Amino acid sequence: MLDKARTAELTALLAWYRDVGVDQAVEDAPTDWLARGNLPPGHAFRASAEAAPQLPPREAVRATPTAPIPGAQTPQLAAPRRQFPAAVPDAAVMAARTAARDAATLEELGATLARFDGCSLKATAKNLCFYRGAPKARVMLIGEAPGRDEDLEGKPFVGRAGQLLDKMLAAVQLGESDVHITNIVYWRPPGNRTPTPQEAQVCRPFLERQIELVAPELIVLLGGAAAKHVLDVTDGIMRIRGKLRDIEIGSVRVRAIATLHPAYLLRTPAAKRLAWRDLLTLKSALGA
Repeated sequence: MLDKARTAELTALLAWYRDVGVDQAVEDAPTDWLARGNLPPGHAFRASAEAAPQLPPREAVRATPTAPIPGAQTPQLAAPRRQFPAAVPDAAVMAARTAARDAATLEELGATLARFDGCSLKATAKNLCFYRGAPKARVMLIGEAPGRDEDLEGKPFVGRAGQLLDKMLAAVQLGESDVHITNIVYWRPPGNRTPTPQEAQVCRPFLERQIELVAPELIVLLGGAAAKHVLDVTDGIMRIRGKLRDIEIGSVRVRAIATLHPAYLLRTPAAKRLAWRDLLTLKSALGA
């Protein structure tokens, strides 16, 4: 029987797993790694011929056949759930710029994103999370990335952090119909990790075009990852939050303010007083 100290340690470990996005212990179907033979993980993904230079073929390496165990059944390998050609980074960014530039409406931009295969996050995510709220709004909120609940529903900020965000906005008389909510990447990173700079850069042309189409008066950047990416700064969120600044993104000049991410506020309730100051600054900037 576990003592109280050991029980507390295990409880804290499980809580940490939950916070970082570990929501299941196994996949939907079992994987027999021994049955893969000499095939490495990820062998089904290949760089497209158009995106990457062709390399000279290597000599085929013959694997030594393994004798089957008498009476044993040969397991069948399940096909990968997602397969699409992965473009090299520079080609993916260029393809994103071209595709985003051709979108004349948010509906076209969303459809283009759904077809776009240049971001590796799409291979592991369940759904595209484009935006939530009004297609045209005075305030646009940009977060870091979708989480588990967002990935399942296909909308940004619908989990616990999203519920807190809605309450924060309501405190300054703003509802979902008054704002446009999105993230710097449109697919959930595995384990809810922070998006890599490359993943954010590939999605950047779509974000810029989204801002042009929404035409907000003020952008609210939720959390350090979003603030650093959009403002192109290296300072931490505590140093850059709460300050109105004029920025140019895409073809739009707009005011922006950074604040703390609602997920951080759930973990650190004492920081809500700082977020409240930022919301008052937002309210004042809108003339409310």
